[in-house]
Amino acid sequence: MKVLLISVNTETINIPVLPLGLAFVHAALPVQEFETKMINLMDTADAKLLLKETISSFQPDAIGISIRNIDTQDIKNPGFMLTPVKSVITWCREHSESPIIIGGAGYSIFPAAALDYLGADMGIKGEGEAAFPDLLRKISAHQPVTDIPGLYLPKQGAVMPRQCIKNTPGIRFPLPGIHLNIPDKIKEKNLWIPFQTRRGCPMNCSYCSTGSIEGRLIRKLPVKRAIEALTAYTDAGFKHFFFVDNTFNLPPAYAEALCDEIISKSLNIAWRCILYPAKINERLIQKMTRAGCREVALGFESGSDEILKRFNKRFNTKDIRRTSIMLKKYGIAQLGFLMFGGPGETKTTVKKSLEFAESLNLEALKLTTGIRIYPDTSLADIAINEGIIDVDDTLLMPKFYIRKGLAEWLMNKVTSWGEGRPNCLY
Repeated sequence: MKVLLISVNTETINIPVLPLGLAFVHAALPVQEFETKMINLMDTADAKLLLKETISSFQPDAIGISIRNIDTQDIKNPGFMLTPVKSVITWCREHSESPIIIGGAGYSIFPAAALDYLGADMGIKGEGEAAFPDLLRKISAHQPVTDIPGLYLPKQGAVMPRQCIKNTPGIRFPLPGIHLNIPDKIKEKNLWIPFQTRRGCPMNCSYCSTGSIEGRLIRKLPVKRAIEALTAYTDAGFKHFFFVDNTFNLPPAYAEALCDEIISKSLNIAWRCILYPAKINERLIQKMTRAGCREVALGFESGSDEILKRFNKRFNTKDIRRTSIMLKKYGIAQLGFLMFGGPGETKTTVKKSLEFAESLNLEALKLTTGIRIYPDTSLADIAINEGIIDVDDTLLMPKFYIRKGLAEWLMNKVTSWGEGRPNCLY
């Protein structure tokens, strides 16, 4: 069975992003005797022509499309990104009658609404390495597909709840030039190769969509297999990596084991990661430095303990400061994040957050006003109760939460504060 895989993301607002999730699926398919071809629309000036030529020459029996982003998540510029995806599906239908199956991180947040909007034939919520091959076999054999976990059908919704992959040793890492190709137009840029060693997050922050995408149980990929894959990338000439694990330091023992192996193999790489500002000690940070960690995204979101509690964070400002001090000691650069306007926010908590962030003296700070509301979060429940959104709103079209009565003052305050600080992004 021939399967065409398409990454439709062309967004490069912050950094060029490679389709890691689709690459994992790509790595899983040939092992199961599927003939595959993967294209990345970021690498073409004429997507319509590329699709026409690829479909004509390859003649796929099924087409899989990965959707990473739904919108810009920016209240000041709330761009909607599914319109061009809809065009891609239309172009595919002009040249093929094969079923079109969609998936990916963005899709998994809105599986029913996105499927209905895009007009694809089917969608898979969550990980695709197991569900997608099973679905393809059913399609090839003309069998019912109603027992595929995480599968959504138009106007029907889920046929079965999704299942997170717990047999992580069975997951194959995508390899450079085989499952993950680097587009020529971004090869020469400051490219950090995305690399994943864990999936899932149990922290359940009030606004976060990670649970919908990856599940709430942390599943660790084998350290040995991760090191083998990293070695393959370094052998191919890549030396900069971004560990996209939602929380690199959770669980701490796994993070240490990973660093130990990177050090032991003398991989000589530089990398960045996302760090949870708690459950971290100096020993781990020291090992991270020796293993090549050069910068971290420190997602603390607020400098007010009151707001941190409302976000359901399991740390406080003392934890953040302690972690930041340790990172500075070992020369690891920090990008901090502040989100303003959430439930309970006041002028006092805003000023407290800004003062706290200033005191940390971070290399960079991202300021966000208004919080994108995602389904199946406690923030969505609050927004419904406060009349900000309707109970039947799918939230596919971006909606934002800002504490009532605070919006105008908050926009002006954050903008004026950020303007005088060159390390701020806002």
